[in-house]
Order: sequence, then structure tokens, then C-alpha cells
Amino acid sequence: MDDTLYYKRTIVKERVASNFLQEERPVRIFLPPGYQEIASYPVIYCQDGEQFFNFGRIVTHMNRLIYDENVPPAVIVGVDVDIKTRTSEYAPEGERFGAYCRFFAEELLPFVEARYAVRTDPSERILAGDSLGGTVSLHLALDYRSLFGQVISLSGAFLQSTRERLACENDLSWLSLYMLIGTEETEVKTERGTFDFLEANRQTKQLLEARSCKLTYEEKTGKHLWGFWQNELPRMMKHFLQ
Repeated sequence: MDDTLYYKRTIVKERVASNFLQEERPVRIFLPPGYQEIASYPVIYCQDGEQFFNFGRIVTHMNRLIYDENVPPAVIVGVDVDIKTRTSEYAPEGERFGAYCRFFAEELLPFVEARYAVRTDPSERILAGDSLGGTVSLHLALDYRSLFGQVISLSGAFLQSTRERLACENDLSWLSLYMLIGTEETEVKTERGTFDFLEANRQTKQLLEARSCKLTYEEKTGKHLWGFWQNELPRMMKHFLQ
């Protein structure tokens, strides 16, 4: 395969007006090779959109999967975030968390689905996030289960408030979750303190399994960095798209 095909891309930049956030949110949308409006495609919605596109190389991964492994093509929607307000939007106790979740479910989805040939069944929408992006992705699925049922979590920040939320659930058999955590993520420094993400993910795994979540869980040697997540992302994408 000619490697240059992996790097050819159609990325549309949009701005989604939000009443809940009182702003316009930048969004980047990757249209896969051969995209046709008369067709329909599964869709991956990424938190930290700019980082997923630039550091996660998710578009190159998608092209490789399409050309080399016959994985069905997907549209990828990257939702950008301002680093200054990221924690307040992505952390369950953050002051903008509720507004961000409503924006995502009630404004972003209708915007994308009105303009692009994406599928609307929960089994064809995949949420993806790293760290706190994994957290907000899981909470979106829990709070809008008629919309979302598939989550990719790269070292999710599944701290006490998220585990308490999961403990309130009885049946998560409708939820498919792929969790990756690095064995070196035992002292992750965040603006809210230093946390043992490895132990937090292990505890979350137990909560999910006890509630019959369709869980794929992996621990691998790695740190809380895109250099670790980037190489693992294609397998996680393929898991949900095939």
C-alpha cells in the first residue's frame, strides 16, 4: 500500500453554537475516503478533538484500518476544548460539566446529524476520550443511554465521583466499554491533585463487571501520555467498528 494514502484526508472545520455553553465550540470532522452523502457511516466522537487529531493521529489510524484491514470507514468528530476550562467541563463535579454534557447530547449531535451522513443508532456512535475525556465520555453514556452505548477510554480519570455514579447502577449490560490503563500511571499529577489512576481503573473494572458491562480491559506498560495511547488507539477503534 502506498503510504501517502494514509495521509490524504478531508477534514471540515465547523463551529457549533451552544446555548448551554454560551459560546461557539470549534469542531473538526474527518470524512473517510470515498465519503458519500447518500451512504451512512458509524461515527466516533472524540473529546479533546485537537489532541486526538494531532497527537493521537486518529485520522491516519482510520485510513490505515480502512486500506490495510478492511475496517468499515467511519466519520470522526473531534470536539475541541479550551485547556483553561477543560476540568470544569469534563470533571463530574466541574461547574460547566452539566452544560457541556447537554451541549454534547442536545446541540452537537443534532448539528452533526443534520449535516453529515452519520448513523444515529447508539451501537453506531462511539465516544472516545483520554483521562478526564474518558470520564465525561462514560458519564455521557450513563446519562444519555438512548444515545450512546460504546466508549473508548484511554486512561480514564475514574475517580471517586465516577465510581459512586457507577455504584448507583444495577444493570450495565447495554454498555460496551474498552478501557486501557498504563501500569506506570500510579502517580498522575493533575490540577486537582496526584492520583493512582491504575488503582482507580482497577476499582472501576470491578464495578463494571459486577453490573454486566460488556468490558474489554487492558493494562499495559505505559505512562499518562499520548505517546502510550497513540499506538493502542487503532486496536480499540477496530474493536467497535468491525
